[in-house]
Amino acid sequence: MPTIFDLVTSKEIATYYSEVNSNRIPYLGETLFPARKQQGLDLSWIKGAGGLPVSLMPSAFDAKATLRDRIGFSKVETEMPFFREGMSIGEKERQELLKVLSSANASYYQPLIDRIYDDRATLVSGAQVVPERMRMQLLSTGTISIVANRQNYVYDYKFNPNHKETLLTDDRWSQPDSTPVQDIQRWLDLIEDETGTRPTSAIMTRKTFNYLLGNASIRLDLNPIGGSNIIMTDSMLRQYLQAKLGVNVAVYNKQYKDETGASRLFFPDDVVTFIPEGNLGNTWYGTTPEEADLMNGGTDAQVSIVETGVAITTVKEPHPVNVQTIVSEIVLPSFENMDNIFIATVN
Repeated sequence: MPTIFDLVTSKEIATYYSEVNSNRIPYLGETLFPARKQQGLDLSWIKGAGGLPVSLMPSAFDAKATLRDRIGFSKVETEMPFFREGMSIGEKERQELLKVLSSANASYYQPLIDRIYDDRATLVSGAQVVPERMRMQLLSTGTISIVANRQNYVYDYKFNPNHKETLLTDDRWSQPDSTPVQDIQRWLDLIEDETGTRPTSAIMTRKTFNYLLGNASIRLDLNPIGGSNIIMTDSMLRQYLQAKLGVNVAVYNKQYKDETGASRLFFPDDVVTFIPEGNLGNTWYGTTPEEADLMNGGTDAQVSIVETGVAITTVKEPHPVNVQTIVSEIVLPSFENMDNIFIATVN
């Protein structure tokens, strides 16, 4: 007869997660910052503008704090962000398991096991949210900020201030007389003049995209005879921007739930980021303590790695009889191609 320790293991949870998420659509940031792995995670490996190491802004001594912040880390240790969260099987689930495990027929206990696996898989899904929030902070601000518990960690990637602009009130894209095409042309020219690389794509939310859909100058350019009467569609605007400016638009409205349960956009409204072709950097995963110290055996803990660097650890607890599941990661993106992007706040 199988026991709870036989069925709820890191390997089984990792296999379940991989099967369930085999057709998962990747986050936008995953395609722009591919995942890579290295032993440990020294800041000297994490590159910002000009290939220089990223610096951590000064903070309090003994920088180890339990956090409830907008990035979602449960802990920050030394200079690198370390994320860890766990779950235990509740007493009710354990009693249900005891009842069904007495049967040799897996069809009786497998639905309950799958439900337990599904709960644990949400921890891994949550771990995937963390680097996407980081990548989108970089793309919309040029920095990563973790603020909570009287601690303020800012990863300074030395973003070029000349590659960032906030439009004046009269020029904001929500204003009827705004000229977004001329704005975009100016920003693209600036990047090309300074770097020799011209951005080819823009990232914005649906709200920001709608400013362009309703813009009077764009509508008039598309229909000089009666611009105000034109029925503008997403497809028409995308084709127009590609033909006029050579820019492909990614409308990124994907959301997540923060620590309070509120829905949040990964990429903020009223910001547009222009990026060149190719990778912008890498998403670097380090070696978590669980992977470094527990994976070789010799303990009651079992460790499996998914999604390049997310560690799933299961630990046997003899009293009360239980299995604790812990998901952890050390992760930070690099941004080697940062000099070739432009960030605009348009409203």
